[in-house]
Amino acid sequence: MAAAAGVSTAAVSQAVNGTGRLAEATRRRVLEAAAELGWSPSASATALRRARTRTLALVVRRPTDVLGTDPHFGELITGLEGELAPRGYGLLLHLVAGMDQESALYERLTAEGRIDGAVLTEARVDDPRPAQLRDLQLPAVLLGAPDPGSPVPGVGLRRQGNGVHEAVDHLMALGHRRVAYVAGPRELVHTRLRLAAFEEALADRGLRPVAVRHTEFTEAAAFAVTEELLALPARPTALVFPNDSMAVCGIGAAQRAGLRVPEELSVIGYDNLPLGRWLHPRLTTVDQQVQRVGAAAARLLLRQCGEDVPPPVLDEVPRLVVRESTGPVPGEKSR
Repeated sequence: MAAAAGVSTAAVSQAVNGTGRLAEATRRRVLEAAAELGWSPSASATALRRARTRTLALVVRRPTDVLGTDPHFGELITGLEGELAPRGYGLLLHLVAGMDQESALYERLTAEGRIDGAVLTEARVDDPRPAQLRDLQLPAVLLGAPDPGSPVPGVGLRRQGNGVHEAVDHLMALGHRRVAYVAGPRELVHTRLRLAAFEEALADRGLRPVAVRHTEFTEAAAFAVTEELLALPARPTALVFPNDSMAVCGIGAAQRAGLRVPEELSVIGYDNLPLGRWLHPRLTTVDQQVQRVGAAAARLLLRQCGEDVPPPVLDEVPRLVVRESTGPVPGEKSR
């Protein structure tokens, strides 16, 4: 019937069930096609679609090879499952390549009645997903800070810039003045928030970044951007990365270039993942409590699904965890 009406299967579902926000002309076209074909919805199928699935979707926009090497999502899923599994809920993980694929996936999963809600990852500037899930009448939470007035609540630690300010304070106390910042993709809200905090913290001391580079969250990008920054005429004495995985790659690239960390280059990550404690030197990083954020997101979404669970409490702020990958500028002592 979708082909006869010239619409998607999700549009057919919305027209027949009276859900979503279809244009009236589209709704009429679907119903007319149904009448011409002699089609009517099966009562048992409709009841099945509207039954609770006890399944929540987690859609991640990452290539499969990148997800496999990024322990951030392992920590996030651990936090989510810690709340979902004891209550009989499952997590449906999907990897997508872009926004169009992600949007189509929500349409399909909703039309097929396969999920009760969704966890949205990485808030984006002008993010279309909250409005889409509102129109689909699908409960959802967004990891990060949503745009003001968003129909989907955000989940995360308060004062996202706090950890970045502490990182800059730490580097300044060690005598660093040539600091470069590796930022994530420009469209991510947390990229903009953290970069603004970094530049503000330096400006308070009359300084500017030696360089700022936006890049994707991949191993290849981390190696490439590190090599580029270390080749600058005024080489940075410290690098700040957007996550721990990239910081670890940055340390590897520096060591391959013959630099000692932290004696000749200080490196700071972001996430406080277990791998930062396993390598040598151990990674200085910002703790954003990924597991706790995942658990809070699960609770908030379960409450939207009608479950009687305690409300999530996230009253902490990101804090710097000082380890061994940062040290004084060569020839200087920390103040």
